[in-house]
Amino acid sequence: MIGFWTLFYKELLRFWKVAFQTVGAPVLTALLYLLIFGHVLDEHVQVHGVRYTSFLVPGLVMMQVLQNAFANSSSSLIQAKITGSIVFVLLPPLPYSAFFGAYVLAALARGLMVGAGVLLATVWFAEMKVVAPLWILTFAVIGGALFGALGMIAGIWSEKFDQLAAFQNFLIMPLTMLSGVFYSIYTLPAFWQSVSHYNPVFYMIDGFRYGFFGVSDVAPEFSLGVVFACFVAVSMLTLNLLKRGWKLRT
Repeated sequence: MIGFWTLFYKELLRFWKVAFQTVGAPVLTALLYLLIFGHVLDEHVQVHGVRYTSFLVPGLVMMQVLQNAFANSSSSLIQAKITGSIVFVLLPPLPYSAFFGAYVLAALARGLMVGAGVLLATVWFAEMKVVAPLWILTFAVIGGALFGALGMIAGIWSEKFDQLAAFQNFLIMPLTMLSGVFYSIYTLPAFWQSVSHYNPVFYMIDGFRYGFFGVSDVAPEFSLGVVFACFVAVSMLTLNLLKRGWKLRT
């Protein structure tokens, strides 16, 4: 456990030392999204009887939680591999499960910190209510942990920053931007509604939003089942890669 807490503390310090960039910048980005889209559409659009600005806030919060959890673990691993400092993590007799837990927990901490910052910055511009806080916390924690584990896979697989950027631009960005952050999927044509149901991020956004307004496109219990199953699958894959030392020890 000493090794686990030491690695976790190191990962916390890694992003907290540059909090202006790792926490402040994503909050500003989300605020700009809200001001632009909210200003243009708030008077013209309602979703499930909710004003558009209010509808948008939970989506922006969850999007930043996911993207920053992914960014934390993936960037940490790729930097450690390129600089060679990964050897200082691999040499100690640290179980691969502790390795996994420390990175995912630190990624989750950054994601939740950014999410809280986005919520505090945007709540002044929208009428918000909280119907089911436990659903909010559950989806934020499991979703952030899932993307933290996914970030580890990206960091392990990538051998240079270009590969990591491709992983983020061609997988993470489309999954989050096309997940219902800015719209309800029932405003889409039938074909794209069907496609959206194959996007696991849609269930994270939809379930998280349910905690605020008590309305959703899909039953939150079903969304939670999908998200948890994805978390288990991605975690098992990540643990397997760490156990084998793929692209880390070989």
